[in-house]
Amino acid sequence: MNIEEFRNYCLLKKGVEETFPFDDVTLVFKVMGKMFAATGLDAEEFTVNLKCDPEKAIMLREEYGDVRPGWHMNKKHWNTVVFEGGLSDKMLKELIDHSYDLVVAKLKKADREFLKEL
Repeated sequence: MNIEEFRNYCLLKKGVEETFPFDDVTLVFKVMGKMFAATGLDAEEFTVNLKCDPEKAIMLREEYGDVRPGWHMNKKHWNTVVFEGGLSDKMLKELIDHSYDLVVAKLKKADREFLKEL
């Protein structure tokens, strides 16, 4: 999956906005103001930081070399995933979905209800 495919997939999700809250080269996707994906536009390797259930994060890191502890993130809850490596597009979409779903689950009830209406 290349960066445009990644961007388009994220933007298809309900309530998502793309932002540059840190600088002009760190693209962040948020749902209802909460980050679920981040990538550097100036990096040599296309990687994305994605939120992940802690137990699943450990399993994914052990099973896949393209899933690493989250760079510059809380390594318990975030993975850095190589997007142009050996993982299938299906798997990458599942990881994006998982990150998005974790963030949505922690939103206030009113925000979750708003998302359902979109």
